[in-house]
Amino acid sequence: MRVDPYGSGQAAPQRRGFGLGGIRWWILILFAGYAAWSWFGSAQTDPYTGETAHYGATPEEEVELGAQAYQQVQGDAAAQGALLPPDSQVSRQIRDIAGRLVNRVPQVTADLAAMNQQQAPTDYQNFQWDVSVIQSDQANAFCLPGGKMAVYTGLLPIAENENAMAIVMGHEIAHALLRHGSQRMAQQKLVQMGQLAAGMALGGMDPQQQRAIMGALGAGAQYGFILPYGRNHETQADKVGLMLAAAACYDPREAIPLWERMSQLGGGERPPEFASTHPDPANRIQTLQALMPTAIEFHSKYCAGQPPLQ
Repeated sequence: MRVDPYGSGQAAPQRRGFGLGGIRWWILILFAGYAAWSWFGSAQTDPYTGETAHYGATPEEEVELGAQAYQQVQGDAAAQGALLPPDSQVSRQIRDIAGRLVNRVPQVTADLAAMNQQQAPTDYQNFQWDVSVIQSDQANAFCLPGGKMAVYTGLLPIAENENAMAIVMGHEIAHALLRHGSQRMAQQKLVQMGQLAAGMALGGMDPQQQRAIMGALGAGAQYGFILPYGRNHETQADKVGLMLAAAACYDPREAIPLWERMSQLGGGERPPEFASTHPDPANRIQTLQALMPTAIEFHSKYCAGQPPLQ
C-alpha cells in the first residue's frame, strides 16, 4: 500500500496505466484519424482507369524527382561505359518507337478518360520525354515519373521485334501517365504512419511480444495491402500501355507471345502471385486477351492507312 503524503492513512488511488483507454491508445486513435484523413483526403478518380487513386506528390514534384533519378541513372551508366550513343542503330530504333508512342499520348489519354466519363488529364504536357539505351544483360525497361525512359539491351532478344518492344515501352510509359510513383508514395506514407502508431501503442509491452506483433502487422500490410497494390498497378499499366501501342500502329497481339517469353525468364520459376508485386503470367495473358478487341479498335481508329489486323 502506498502511503498518503498528506498523512490520512488511506491508500492513494492507483494511476491509470497505458491499457485500453490509456494515453497511448488515444495517441493511436489520433494517428489513425490523421492517417484516414490523409489517405481518403488524397482520393481522386483516375481518368485512365476510372478507379480511385491516392497521390503523395504533385505532378510538378514527380517531374522533378524523375529528372533527378534519370540523371543519376545516366551518370552511372556513362561511368561504366554502358550508355549507348544516341546515334547508334539500337538507340535510333528505340527512340523511333518512343516517339511514336509519345505522339499518341494525347489521343489515348482523351479516349480512355472519355470511356470512364472523366475529364482528360493534362499532366503529361509537362513531361520531359527522353529515352536512353543501356548496355546490360537485364531484360528490363522503365519510364520514370515525368517521362524519362531507359531500355536495357538484355530486353532486345526477349522482345524479338518492334511490336513487342513497343508493348513493353507502352507499359512503362503508362506507369508514368498513371502517376504510379506518386501513388506508391501515398501508400508508403500510410504504412509508415501505421507502423509508428503501432510502435507507440505497444511501447510498454514485452520486447519479444512487441517484435512478434509488429512482425505480424508488417506481414499483414505486405500481403494484404502493398503487394496487391503493386499487382493492380501492373494490370493498369498493361491495359493503358496496350492501347497506347495499338494507337501508335503496333500490333497489340504481340503482347501474348511476349509475355509467354517473359514467363520463361529465370527458368520460369517465380513466387506465387500473392507474394509478388506482379500478376501471375497466366493471369496477365488472360487479361490481355480480354483487352485485345478494344486494342484492335484503337489500332483501326488511328491506323487507317495501314492494312487491318487479321
